[in-house]
Amino acid sequence: MQFETLDWSVSEHGVLTLILDRPDQMNSFTVTMASELEHAFRAVREDDSVRAVVVTGRGRAFCAGMDLSVTGNVFGLDEDAGPTAAALRDHLTEAPYQDGVRDTGGKVTLAIHECDKPVIAAINGAAVGIGATMTLAMDVRLASSAARIGFVFGRLGIVPEAASSFFLPRLVGLQNALDLVYSADIISAEDALAVGLVKSVLSPENLLEAAQELALSYVQNRSTAALAMARRLLYAGVGSTHPIEAHRRDSLAMWHASIGDGKEGVAAFLEKRTPNFTRTVADVPELG
Repeated sequence: MQFETLDWSVSEHGVLTLILDRPDQMNSFTVTMASELEHAFRAVREDDSVRAVVVTGRGRAFCAGMDLSVTGNVFGLDEDAGPTAAALRDHLTEAPYQDGVRDTGGKVTLAIHECDKPVIAAINGAAVGIGATMTLAMDVRLASSAARIGFVFGRLGIVPEAASSFFLPRLVGLQNALDLVYSADIISAEDALAVGLVKSVLSPENLLEAAQELALSYVQNRSTAALAMARRLLYAGVGSTHPIEAHRRDSLAMWHASIGDGKEGVAAFLEKRTPNFTRTVADVPELG
């Protein structure tokens, strides 16, 4: 995979390390990077050689936010589009809304959310604005002790994007989410750990290797199809209004797993051997 703003490297075990690669600009986010990230995560879903993803930044930053040095609308939006809620509800993927109104960060986080593979953020330095919100759609966030994270939108007169109003309260609770957004402060890795935004804080020299090892532990000797279903079930479950909804999805997923890689898993367990799972994301049904 060749990109202008990203570096794509897959290990022999199927762990993709995806590096935000604009170090001289502190990996600041551009419309090109947004497009490439969206394309990369759509490709992750289809590429059976990729089993998990680690995202990090080249150099001293993870992503310092939107590149504000570009001319025109820095967010790449069409200022003449005049969108309404009804127009976005009914015509989201049509012109002029698809390219001129839709939040570029949201397109990225939707692609991450829908990639059906475990995704780990290795936050190696500054993660500000979209640099922070893009990580919220990732399944786990590890931070370097040098990391600094900021939801600084209020200081710029703009609002949180990248579907962060969906992800952030689910991760840290509504009160903490509001505090992070209202204060617009840049917080330390330890403070991010305290509110549950990151799983752990590691030394800068150990961060990437730890993230790669964690990613491998999630997928080694695991069924790709079963992991994809489990990931979908958990995300859907968070938004359910009654456990019967989860029960219906669980039942459907368990039925498909039981006639798929579940047969091999049970046989391998009984025969005391390593399983040879063969089902992929393409074998995963719609769970509702």
